[in-house]
Amino acid sequence: MTGTTTIITAPETGTVIQPVHQYSDEQNAQIKELRELSRLSKYADTLLLDSSDAYYRWELRWLNKSDTMPRYMRAAKWKLPDAKRRIEGTIKWRREFQPELIRPDEVKIEAETGKIILNGFDKDGRPILYMRPGRENTETSPRQLRHLVWCLERAKDFMPPGQESLVIIVDYKSTTLRTNPSISIASKVLTILQQHYVETLGRAIVTNLPMLLNFFYKGISPFLDPVTRDKMRFNPDLLELVPKSQLDSDFGGDFQFEYDHETYWKQIVDFCGIAEDGTRLEGYFDGPMSIHAQLPSRKPDNSDAGLDTATPSGTSSYTPTIASVGETKELDLAVEGPIVKSIEAE
Repeated sequence: MTGTTTIITAPETGTVIQPVHQYSDEQNAQIKELRELSRLSKYADTLLLDSSDAYYRWELRWLNKSDTMPRYMRAAKWKLPDAKRRIEGTIKWRREFQPELIRPDEVKIEAETGKIILNGFDKDGRPILYMRPGRENTETSPRQLRHLVWCLERAKDFMPPGQESLVIIVDYKSTTLRTNPSISIASKVLTILQQHYVETLGRAIVTNLPMLLNFFYKGISPFLDPVTRDKMRFNPDLLELVPKSQLDSDFGGDFQFEYDHETYWKQIVDFCGIAEDGTRLEGYFDGPMSIHAQLPSRKPDNSDAGLDTATPSGTSSYTPTIASVGETKELDLAVEGPIVKSIEAE
């Protein structure tokens, strides 16, 4: 099969989005209460920036996303005070880090060797982030973390409606002690993933881990929460998890992707509508203009009977026909409802 430099930006035809998060009446009431708390001025005054602040609209955009409240309630194990505390912590982190506004040129050099590549989807419609520590090309710096966060934000952009999580495949082939990230950097990465992208990691797959680096996972083990640890798999059969047509040929798939830095970078930036200053091009504020069509969700089994779902169920398989940004907005509002007034109405 001939190689290609074109990335995959949509799940395989017929993909059914999973998991579908089912909530009881009590849980839906808690999600609603958390959302209502965010509407109260006495709470919002302490949580949100002043509307005159340049970052206010991005902060509000994150709170208004349909998956934010459910994810934080699940992460808090349905304890409302803990969910509120977690959201406040992430708001403060995002305010300082401003992940939505990282300029592509600021982190582009980190992608020169393809050490992190966003490409393809698993069988449940999760976007895949391939990480290859052996391709490390820069010295340890805050820019490395900003590049990782930029990639996480782009993976969020790639998620089709109804999908809230991603897959990370870490390939240790050709990794050495010099190129492997330090335990300090790894702990910071885990903190970002576990505290500020809660319920976003669907699977973490580790392949080709040499015995020499076993100490590395022992070193980061104290920083792994039980939920993250449960999602980790070492050397699984990837074809059980990823369609062969979407899996990189380095891992036994049919997709022969040839990495070209400039070509790859332009595709990611263009698909996600990222402007030079890190903001969004016109029409992309709520996500890519060429956003994925809604995919059918798994039908609940008998154990789900009587529960409400916060994820919409479709009736047809994925096709290249795409939903407009407006249609996607309507979908989100129908599912979760806005937290506060629309930004664009201001």
